[in-house]
Amino acid sequence: MKRTALVVCPGRGTYNKTEYGYIRNHTPEAALMAQFDNAREVAALTTVTELESMPVFNRAVHTKADNAAALIFAAGVADYAAIDFNQFEVVAVTGNSMGWYTALGCAGVLSAETGMQLVTDMAQLTAACSGAQFIYPVVDDNWRPDPVRQALVQQQLTLHQSELFMSIAYGGYAVLAGTEAAVKAAMSALPPCDDRFPLLLTGHAGFHTALMQSASDKALASWPATRFNQPQLPLVDGRGHIWPDLGSDLAALQHYTLQHQVCQTYDFSKALQVAVKEFAPEHIILLGPGAGAGSAVAQSLIQINWQGLTSKQDFTDLQHSRTPYVLSMGMPEQRLHCTLSGLA
Repeated sequence: MKRTALVVCPGRGTYNKTEYGYIRNHTPEAALMAQFDNAREVAALTTVTELESMPVFNRAVHTKADNAAALIFAAGVADYAAIDFNQFEVVAVTGNSMGWYTALGCAGVLSAETGMQLVTDMAQLTAACSGAQFIYPVVDDNWRPDPVRQALVQQQLTLHQSELFMSIAYGGYAVLAGTEAAVKAAMSALPPCDDRFPLLLTGHAGFHTALMQSASDKALASWPATRFNQPQLPLVDGRGHIWPDLGSDLAALQHYTLQHQVCQTYDFSKALQVAVKEFAPEHIILLGPGAGAGSAVAQSLIQINWQGLTSKQDFTDLQHSRTPYVLSMGMPEQRLHCTLSGLA
């Protein structure tokens, strides 16, 4: 009997040195790779195959906005295709930030080739915009809400109103973005914690803020709704809104994708929470590359006491079952539970 699963697609910053070769090592279908590569060739850009065939990971090359977006999208869509659909029934798809485009690819709104064109275009358009982005925790070491840190973040948002914004609500983390001056001031004001935070996200602009308006305008002009297909699976967006399979308003979906989620807060926590409440999946499958989204997923579940979860320890205990509730395809031991052969 099939088990139900919610699929979650990762966002920017998930393909780094440790993920180099991720797509090649998991040998996706040749036809799928051909679609990815063709879209890049048409745009006169380095193909995914070429990026993953270089002798070593090159930070300047592989983390360049449009290259990184291509690698993340390709890895996610290829991982989705590798799921054993005889074992799992995917009941919905969601994603974090750039992962929304991957979710559209998984749900059939965009083909592999069209999706690759879109992520490449959006990466180039948004990279040309101004601003910066950083991340700061708003939970304690046991992943419970920390009112002091939450208040400090809100204080900075109020102090730098119209220049600093909540970019992404990411589980136990606040991702803030805005002008470079506002980001620098806020990072200086927030007390350091965990030897890492506040952490500037290198190479990121003012994503999910009004600073992206010019990118949105250009995307809307070149990506009409006619290039979008009806979802084959329900999609949960960065507001927690559900786009039904085979019955979505494609003009509205195009506008959300290219305007709202580009220029306004992406609430990943709410997306995940709505998805588990509405679809009650038996598992959550996290696509690659990487496995970094696991903590944000867990923290989002803890916020609503999903299945009695109240802390990091509760989640750790839940994951120690024979088949973990959250299955990350970026972790070899958990990938075994997801794929047809266990070797994909």
